Amino acid sequence: MNQMQTGTRSTKLFYGWVVVLITFVTLLVAAGIRAMPSILMLPFEKEFGWSRGGISGVISVGIFLYGLVGPFSAALLAKFGIRRIMLVSLIVLAISLSITPLMTHLWQFQILWGVVAGLGTGMMANVLGVTVSNLWFVKRKGLVVGMLTASAATGQLLFLPLLAKIIVDIGWRYAIYTSVAAILVLVVVVAIWMRNHPYDLGIAAYGSDEVAKPDVFKGNIFITPIQTLFSALKNKTFLLLAGTFFFCGFSTNGLIGTHLIPACGDYGIPEIMAAGLLAMMGLFDLIGTTLSGWLSDRFDNRWLLFWYYSLRGLSLLFLPFALESGPTSLIIFSVFYGLDWIATVPPTVKLASKEFGREKAGMIFGWVVVAHQVGASVAAYSGGVVREWLGSYTLPFLSAGLICLIAALMAIRIARKSATAAA
Repeated sequence: MNQMQTGTRSTKLFYGWVVVLITFVTLLVAAGIRAMPSILMLPFEKEFGWSRGGISGVISVGIFLYGLVGPFSAALLAKFGIRRIMLVSLIVLAISLSITPLMTHLWQFQILWGVVAGLGTGMMANVLGVTVSNLWFVKRKGLVVGMLTASAATGQLLFLPLLAKIIVDIGWRYAIYTSVAAILVLVVVVAIWMRNHPYDLGIAAYGSDEVAKPDVFKGNIFITPIQTLFSALKNKTFLLLAGTFFFCGFSTNGLIGTHLIPACGDYGIPEIMAAGLLAMMGLFDLIGTTLSGWLSDRFDNRWLLFWYYSLRGLSLLFLPFALESGPTSLIIFSVFYGLDWIATVPPTVKLASKEFGREKAGMIFGWVVVAHQVGASVAAYSGGVVREWLGSYTLPFLSAGLICLIAALMAIRIARKSATAAA
């Protein structure tokens, strides 16, 4: 076997890194679009007169479908290939966003963003990153998953401040047009350079000497994921991973991703500055999640999760104080919370892969992500409702901090054999 085929000793660039880069940018754009409703909430309140609870309901549905499509996305990726599914998802998402500026009623926003954008971005979520890492890499999987997971935070880092400025300066419709332009560029990139599997190029996966054909997907793309779920429900490790990820979703994109900017508005903090706080979180999460991937290849993943959830819980308990105290405290919160935004993903993926094997890892993790998005959906909706009832986000933020501490205790109850690090 020559050196280029192994992907480990060649002086030439292993093409899998090109695939990782394209996937990274795709996930980055999808994450930026998925986060857009948080900066659209206040403009929509002013222009259409929609309630914060009603808008939160749309975001809640989108978050839920974003997660629910994950297991089926894993099956579709296995059956039809990565490139084809990415192209279809991007085109559907572009169509949905292009129609958005024409809407006038809340139910139209629900269809375009709650349903279509939720499903479209869900096809290009964490399951895509797990699939790419499993197909193209034997070694360095944790690092790759960490990098691809971090792209979600980087999407906020690059998109939200820019889009928030566009909204303030020239209107929310132009922010939508900017997003559509980014998607169309991606369609061209994916169509030309994306590849499904190392076998397409006659090379081995990174860290392997064997040029192997991809496994043929067996089963029904709708029934197989459901059968996998029923089988996993009998497994304690799956239940604990799903439970901790429910709390993870509740405390990240569901609550902070959706409501931090409106919460800052309650304290007179401008939207652009609030979006900058989310961007700062994205910057530090890019560091934290990539480092988490590296750590997950080397240490007990249960204890990594314990520390991640514990530190996140403490930072959320600090948030109400930070909002009242001013910019310096909010910057401190953004740094510590940001380092841990989605650092939980690489250890969770490693635990799922170790327990259920490489072949089922994508679908199993997809169902774990469903639990994550159910938690996020609950937080997105309940956060808006509680804000309307009490006039404050203090109770949701404190509740999220406490449940993160519960998640930390759940993580260390995962069976030790599942936590052994693997290269």
